[in-house]
Amino acid sequence: MQSLKNKKLILISFGVFTPLIIINAKVNASSFGAEIFCTMRDGGNDHESSWDAAYTYIKKQKGGLFKVSPKNAAAQITETVIREREKFSYCVEYLDNLHPNRKLIRDLEKEEKRKEKEARDIENKRIKLEKELEETNKAISDEFTDETLDRYSY
Repeated sequence: MQSLKNKKLILISFGVFTPLIIINAKVNASSFGAEIFCTMRDGGNDHESSWDAAYTYIKKQKGGLFKVSPKNAAAQITETVIREREKFSYCVEYLDNLHPNRKLIRDLEKEEKRKEKEARDIENKRIKLEKELEETNKAISDEFTDETLDRYSY
């Protein structure tokens, strides 16, 4: 009976403390990731190198089977900067680079695909017309021999 109570107590305590440890590690990873990003940006580094450093750190700290997506890491950095506004007050101006205008990017990609399709269609029409021209020239050359084209042969 005593052994059963001890096992239940161990399982309950394990069930309570495990999520707290995991959540705390996630908060620390995103907090330090935000610190990396903001410090590098404030130090004069460009967005890409700062983002790569922070994202790599957050991915590494997360561990486990599933990795953190770039969108999720950007959201974590943004949340940390907003939550700790007084600590990261200098970093607010850099947050717009973490969340680019996704609609604009999608529209640009659609326009690029449309132009590529248009170029392919034009190329296909050109090839088709060249084939028709070759067939027509061949048919004409087969129909008229040198004798029929001799202008002095009446």
